[in-house]
Amino acid sequence: MALPRSCQVLVAGSGNAGFSAAVAAKQAGAKEVVLIDKCPEDWAGGNSYFTAGAYRTVHHGKDDLLPLVNNVDEATAARIDMEPYTEQDFSNDMKRICAGRSDPALSKVLIEDSNATVKWLKKNGIRFQLSFNRQAYEIDGRLKFWGGLALKTEDGGKGLIEDHKAAARKHGVSVFYSTALQHLITDPDTGAIAGVSVLQNGKTVEIKTGAVILAAGGFEANPRMRSQSLGPSWDLAKVRGTPFNTGDCLEMAMRDVRARQAGNWSGCHSTCWDANAPAHAGDRVASNEFTKSGYPLGLMFNINGERFVDEGVDLRNYTYAKFGRAILNQPGQKAFQLWDQRTISWLRSEEYREERVRRIMANTIPEMADKLAECGLTNREAFIENMEAYNKAVYAFQKENPGTKWDPAVRDGCSTQSSTMKLPLGKTNWALPLDKGPFMAVEVTCGITFTFGGLSTVPETAQVVSESGQEIPGLYCVGEMMGGLFYENYPGGSGLTSGAVFGRRAGTAAARSISNGANTSRQDRARL
Repeated sequence: MALPRSCQVLVAGSGNAGFSAAVAAKQAGAKEVVLIDKCPEDWAGGNSYFTAGAYRTVHHGKDDLLPLVNNVDEATAARIDMEPYTEQDFSNDMKRICAGRSDPALSKVLIEDSNATVKWLKKNGIRFQLSFNRQAYEIDGRLKFWGGLALKTEDGGKGLIEDHKAAARKHGVSVFYSTALQHLITDPDTGAIAGVSVLQNGKTVEIKTGAVILAAGGFEANPRMRSQSLGPSWDLAKVRGTPFNTGDCLEMAMRDVRARQAGNWSGCHSTCWDANAPAHAGDRVASNEFTKSGYPLGLMFNINGERFVDEGVDLRNYTYAKFGRAILNQPGQKAFQLWDQRTISWLRSEEYREERVRRIMANTIPEMADKLAECGLTNREAFIENMEAYNKAVYAFQKENPGTKWDPAVRDGCSTQSSTMKLPLGKTNWALPLDKGPFMAVEVTCGITFTFGGLSTVPETAQVVSESGQEIPGLYCVGEMMGGLFYENYPGGSGLTSGAVFGRRAGTAAARSISNGANTSRQDRARL
């Protein structure tokens, strides 16, 4: 299929946000929708491909979500405990996790649209499941969901992109890979988007279009930009996802149309990542399985034998996106996760099975210290002393609080801090003694997922705003390129939801602007 020389709506980026925008534009009446991506087709999906496929959404309990999923029979449904996740719950999480800095208007749209958007995705053919393996623990025969997050896509990000591609084909979206967006072309009189130039097979091609939706990701795969914006050592972080998110379209929008910058340019989503994973791109087969998110069940030590985070400060959904930064700030940008026989069986097999990760096993703590020394531990004595102090503190807490029950599905209050003993760095929840061998450790480093800095947009339509504060006619921005939503951290699963919510709005607004023959008016915007 030849690249057309004109279309009504052009989308740049083949991830969740881009496909959502393209399909929404078609559904809203745009006749010619073209989606391009600079990556080859075998790298389709952007960072969405490498996710676990989790969507954070407002819901009214399991009866609201069960009609969306394909992996729950009647007997299983009867065993599920799932509290409703209200708009207020979602709002509280956004304010708390993003340090009160999230743009309130963007956050409001994300939250209020979340439920309707996942149901729209379901109608488009996205296969949802309840996330038993990642978001539920079996406690006393009950399947207890936790952390406000229950939905995922079948086969994670791989399945999500497969379903998005099928929806695009069904709706007649024309998709072209190995096609890089190079320039935005505007009408010299109005400043409205008039076309783009793209590079395909070494040739520059101009495409006339009335609307462009930027969904090309952040700059997480660009070590130079990471160092410049995120700070020292960020060029050493491992890239979790696509190597093609290098910030090109961000810089292009600021250069060509003077798009206004927004958001937390020194912030990013980064997590505990297998230290032996590839450095500069994710593995298309292993995908998200290099994540190592079992730290709330155990402990993390740096190479000096010291703990450096409170592993139980909050549910994993609210800490995993910032603990990568904590690891990057440690000597050698490396850490060790450690468990004993009490919790090894609770670890997720897709992340910690022997086929996926190098397990370091030992029968005693001194033996573990020796083995970790072979992997970079520089102070075995400090490691042993800190392990002994931790165990003493847990036993002191248990003696003082015999009725406190360990429960990984809630903030259980099982701590290291008691009236008789307090660690300088405590563990707030899920603190169990770690003295029942054999022990297991794995090596982890920082894996960067996506960056938080991006472009300023109108919340209702995702239309890009210029440095002068004016809306740029025909230009929209969604997904990781949108700035202002996340700061320092993010509530797990809200990234994919954001991409779909604002992708849907941008696609709809772009199609309406074309049908109106002009930029979406404020009256039109109010209807979105």
